Amino acid sequence: MGPMDSVDDNGWISHLVVETRLGPFLGDTRIRLLEAIAELGSISQAAKVVPMAYKSAWDAVDIMNNLAPEPLVTTATGGKRGGGTRLTPYGLRMVALYRAIEAEYRHSISRLSAAIGAPDDADEQRMRLLLRSMNGQYSARNQLLGKVIALRADEIDYEVSLRLDTGEEVTAIITGESAERLNVTIGKPLLALIKSSAIVLTDNPQLKSSARNQLWGEISRVHEGAVHVEVVLTLASGKTLTSVITRDSARYLKLEVGTSAGALFQANSVILVSFD
Repeated sequence: MGPMDSVDDNGWISHLVVETRLGPFLGDTRIRLLEAIAELGSISQAAKVVPMAYKSAWDAVDIMNNLAPEPLVTTATGGKRGGGTRLTPYGLRMVALYRAIEAEYRHSISRLSAAIGAPDDADEQRMRLLLRSMNGQYSARNQLLGKVIALRADEIDYEVSLRLDTGEEVTAIITGESAERLNVTIGKPLLALIKSSAIVLTDNPQLKSSARNQLWGEISRVHEGAVHVEVVLTLASGKTLTSVITRDSARYLKLEVGTSAGALFQANSVILVSFD
C-alpha cells in the first residue's frame, strides 16, 4: 500500500491498489500523477503537484506504458506547456475506471465494516501487512508484460519466450523448479524484470553477440551522473528499456537523444513473475 492509504471511521482500510488485467501497477500515487499530467500537460509540473521527484515521475510513466497494452502517456517535442505531455484516450479511460472501482470499493468497505464492526488493532495490522505483500514492488528498472509463446526444456533449465502485446519478444532462462512453481504454460501472462545494469548498449547493428535478447530503438532520454549514465531507449512499439552504463562508455558510443541503439541482455538476466 502507498502513502495515501486511508482508514474509515470504523478502522478499516478504505483505499486499495487496484489490480486489473493490466497488472499490479495502478496505485493512488500513479493515478494522481496521471491526473496531474492530464491537467497540466507537463511531467515536471505534475511531479511537483503529487509530489514526487521528477525522475521518479518519468520512471513511473515508463513502467505504466511498458505494462499497459496501449500507452497511457505520450510526449512530443515542444508544446505550449513545455513538452507536450498528455494522456492518451486509453490513459484517460484507465484513470476513470480506477476512480470508479475505487469509489465502489470504498462503498463496499463501509457496508462491510458496518455489518461486522471495527477490527481490533491486531487485525488491522495483519490486514495492512497482507495487502502490502500482495501489492508487490520491484527494484528492477525494466518491467515488461508478455505472454508465453514458447517453452524449451532440458534436464536443468527452461527457456521461456514471451511475446509482448506489441510484438517484441523477450526470452528468459529459469530452473525447472521455478517453471513448476510459476506454473509456466503457453499463453500465460508473465512479468519480465530486467535490471538496468544487465543491459548492454550498442550502436552497431552488425555486432555479433551471444546475448539472447536484442531489441532496437531510439534513445529518448539521457541522465548523466557523476560516474554512470542512465540511458532510456524507446522501442518502435513505444515500450522503453533503461540501461545504466559508465560515462566513459556513453562517450565512446556517442549516445545522444534521437540516435539509434540496441539493448542486449542475456536470457539468464531476466526474472519472471507470475500473478497467480
